Amino acid sequence: MVVAYFLLPLDRLGPERPVLSWVLFGVLLGVVAALLLRQIHHVLAERLDTNPGVVLPLLIVLSVHIFSATYYALAKEPGEFTGLRTRVDALYFTVVTLATVGYGDITPSGQSARIVTLLQIAYSFVFLTAAATALSTRARAMVIRRTERDRTG
Repeated sequence: MVVAYFLLPLDRLGPERPVLSWVLFGVLLGVVAALLLRQIHHVLAERLDTNPGVVLPLLIVLSVHIFSATYYALAKEPGEFTGLRTRVDALYFTVVTLATVGYGDITPSGQSARIVTLLQIAYSFVFLTAAATALSTRARAMVIRRTERDRTG
C-alpha cells in the first residue's frame, strides 16, 4: 500500500481536476468506511468465519493513505497548506493529525484543507476508534475462548 501511494499518479489530481479529486476522495473514503463498518459488524455479531485482525488494520492504513493523497493534491493549490510539499509531508501530516500530536510545522491554511482535516478528525473518532475497539473486542474474546478451552482440556 505504501509503495502504491508513492507510485500513483497523484500529480494529476488537485486544482487541475478538482471535480475528479473530490469525487475520488469521497468515493474512496465512503467505500473504506462501509468496509470498516462491515468488519465491525462481523466482530459484534461474533462471526468467527471472518478475519478482522487482518482486514481492519489494512483498512485503517488505507484510510491514512486516502487522507495523505488528498492532502498532497490539496497542497498544489496555493494557500491551502503551509509546509506541505511532498508525499512524505502529506503522510507525516496525516499521521500527526491522527495521533492528535499537531506539531505545527505543517498547517492547513485554506478552507478546503481545513475541511478535509476536520473530516479526518471526525472520521478517526468514529470509524477508526470503532475499528480499534472491534479489534480489541475480538482479541479479548479469542483469549477468553482459549483460556476456557485450556481449562476444560
